Amino acid sequence: MMTADWIPACAASETVAAYRPVEYRVKLATDGWELREALALRRAVFCAEQRLFNFTDADDIDEAGALTLVAVSCIHSMAEDVVGTVRVHALGNGVWQGSRLAVRRDYRGQAWLGSELIHLAVSLAHARGATRFLAQVQQQNVALFERLHWRAIEAIELRGRPHMRMEADLAHYPPCTTFELGFLTTLRSAA
Repeated sequence: MMTADWIPACAASETVAAYRPVEYRVKLATDGWELREALALRRAVFCAEQRLFNFTDADDIDEAGALTLVAVSCIHSMAEDVVGTVRVHALGNGVWQGSRLAVRRDYRGQAWLGSELIHLAVSLAHARGATRFLAQVQQQNVALFERLHWRAIEAIELRGRPHMRMEADLAHYPPCTTFELGFLTTLRSAA
């Protein structure tokens, strides 16, 4: 006979790891829900978490038609949640810029999600005629960008925080013309 306070020995010491999908699609946001979730993720990261903005980080760049890319978690290849985002836009004369790179806090252990978003952003711009691709990178992320073949141009301060203006080496980012579909990537350990 078991009593209410009986707990199997194995259950008392087991911890269950949080579920993580094993597939992610990194792509251009083409559906309304993807855009809504990307903006919500940006608000969570840049407004609530980092307190860089009060209520929204949306600006004239969004209004002018910046392209939003997303990393979407998938279950059996079916889209589930937006877990990362970045936006890209043309500045003119072949110069493009990426900004608002954000990965959901509980997915940051998969450092490669940010890398995959960066890769698609630069490759998309390259396919659309970019001769230069720039970003204003928060200081804590400079090493990641350097590993991805970016070079520092100058240290700057934005919204009271140290940033580095950086430029991608386009030779490492072949043009991608299938950015609406993007690419499917699978879970791997953080580097």
